[in-house]
Amino acid sequence: MKLIRFGEKGNEKPGVFYQGKRLDCSKEFKDWDSAFFQNNGLEKLKKYLEANASGLPVIADSIRHASCISRPGMIMCIGLNYSEHAAESNMAIPEEPIIFGKATNTLSGPYDDVAIPKNSTKTDYEVELGVVLKRNVLYLKNEAEAAEAIAGYCIINDLSERTFQLEKGGQWIKGKSCPGFSPVGPYLATPDELGDLENLKMTLSVNGELRQNGNTSFMIFRPAFIIYYLSQFMLLEAGDLISTGTPAGVGIGLDPPSYLAKGDLVELGIEGLGTQKQKMI
Repeated sequence: MKLIRFGEKGNEKPGVFYQGKRLDCSKEFKDWDSAFFQNNGLEKLKKYLEANASGLPVIADSIRHASCISRPGMIMCIGLNYSEHAAESNMAIPEEPIIFGKATNTLSGPYDDVAIPKNSTKTDYEVELGVVLKRNVLYLKNEAEAAEAIAGYCIINDLSERTFQLEKGGQWIKGKSCPGFSPVGPYLATPDELGDLENLKMTLSVNGELRQNGNTSFMIFRPAFIIYYLSQFMLLEAGDLISTGTPAGVGIGLDPPSYLAKGDLVELGIEGLGTQKQKMI
């Protein structure tokens, strides 16, 4: 299944992307939120679609694509999780996952405009594979348990302001939590929708120029291990979003560095998970 959300900000509704169309599921389901995932929502949705898909309302193309999940309790991110990105950052390959958070109010739609933050001169892009949980997890025993807790996968653009992140002291969260800095979607694909998770092409371009051309095969820590690892330190809840790192080609890693400016068009995609497009304003 491919879960979507649609509608204006503050009034989003749940739906699915089914046979090339966006279908409205709001008559039966409230939202794709923590309660939905925690209460066996995916199985209920599957049965609902088997019985009702042909009669569901089609969502007009003109209606906004919202983030494919509602605001999660946590957005947890993994830094330097691609070997080539670690190299371009002049940093050693980490022996354990590097963890940082993003404010959950950064969540935005995959095609929403993104405002460059006040006083920003180094706004950057990062195409990443997002993972959403379908149940609460704590102190998992192994990666197999972690894999069973995955609701699905999506695209996230982990936008970052490098001055705030790296030159202002403290933790990375300052450069990661500006408004609109987490476009997510267009849909959340359940694991059965994807082929080989460890061989997904990832691309990002700015104004038509290809900047990132990577593959999940270069991940240092895989999603199941990341979930297992995080669960040793914190309670992860159903509906939480984990962003698993970016491949090489980010603006700060170019020579010379190249950051986003007003009017720039950022387009990104991951094989099997669709595409995003954001205009910088």
